[in-house]
Amino acid sequence: MKEIYGFTHYSFFTEMSELAARHGSFDLSLGLPDFDIDERLKVFLKEAAEHNTHHYEPLAGNPLLMESIIRFNAKRAHQITVTTKEITIVPCATFALYTSLKSIINQGDEVIIIQPSYYTYGPAVVMNGGIPVYYDLDGDFTIDWNLFKDCITEKTRAVIVNSPQNPTGKVWKKEDWDMLYELIKNRDIYLISEEIYDTYCYDETEHYSSFVHPELRKKTFCIFSFGKMFHTSGWKVSYMLASEVLTTRFQCHQQYISYSANAPAQYAIAKYLDVFDPYLNKKLMQKKRDIFNEMIKETPLQIEQQAEGSVFQVVNFRTISKSMTDVEFSKWLTIDKRVSCLPLSAFYNSRDNSDYIRFSFAKKDELIIQALEHLKRSL
Repeated sequence: MKEIYGFTHYSFFTEMSELAARHGSFDLSLGLPDFDIDERLKVFLKEAAEHNTHHYEPLAGNPLLMESIIRFNAKRAHQITVTTKEITIVPCATFALYTSLKSIINQGDEVIIIQPSYYTYGPAVVMNGGIPVYYDLDGDFTIDWNLFKDCITEKTRAVIVNSPQNPTGKVWKKEDWDMLYELIKNRDIYLISEEIYDTYCYDETEHYSSFVHPELRKKTFCIFSFGKMFHTSGWKVSYMLASEVLTTRFQCHQQYISYSANAPAQYAIAKYLDVFDPYLNKKLMQKKRDIFNEMIKETPLQIEQQAEGSVFQVVNFRTISKSMTDVEFSKWLTIDKRVSCLPLSAFYNSRDNSDYIRFSFAKKDELIIQALEHLKRSL
């Protein structure tokens, strides 16, 4: 496997999915839904094809979609008030994170990454000339703010946060954002907040965005994903909220990289966002989480903390094997037991083992049930 900027140029995520396909396993490794999108989205996309939506949209995005985003965020339980000058429509969350970094860091600047984290964060920092500084979550996957404070130096330029978090399912609360703000408020440090699973917060948990914080929002690039909300990742439309100053800086770079996002899809999403019910989205995915979590109790695998959000559940496998690494266990489960997962160490830059594996429950109910019934019989 070739390495670029010190990072492996081949995703372990891809490797596990291919392994599952090769062995005919029930694939719960990736967060790619296997169920259909809302029929209304298809209707609106067909409608877009009948309109003049085949050329570049403005750099900031389709004005219809921007207005829909304003209305949608105003209806949240924790309302986000935003203007058109604070919105940018982007091709995807990965693009938004990369371009946000390009907008703020210089050669040698440090960026704090909270691990476990998505595998693109570190490479995005390095490719922009920065130095990743990793803060590792342990135990219950909550932050020890005294330890976190030690990661901040004079070279720190940004912190990357993901909430609801992939892979742990943790959701940041108001108190977490307050703590972070207190540490960076008097420093030239920015926040890149990836909140792409915002409509998947379960039980009594409500999404609390970094952009709700009246002071933190001035330092924040806040990233959301229509692909995750509507199960349309292939449409390549997401959006970012930032202050007018940071939005201008971001768009200066964006114009030379992608310019704008998928025009027909922007139109379709603009129409759909006004009829979309986030509660039904949450209810759908919470039901899948609950099916998964109830059925896994009948296996030796152990859930220590139920996911508060996202579409993933972390599971402890040590009652089955004390000797295997999490990578070895994940491959064994995929090949021998025919249920695919991911090792938690794949979400750390410097670890090659843990006690945990990650499953995705963003799947058809019948696939979840078949996979767990199979594990119950075979483990």
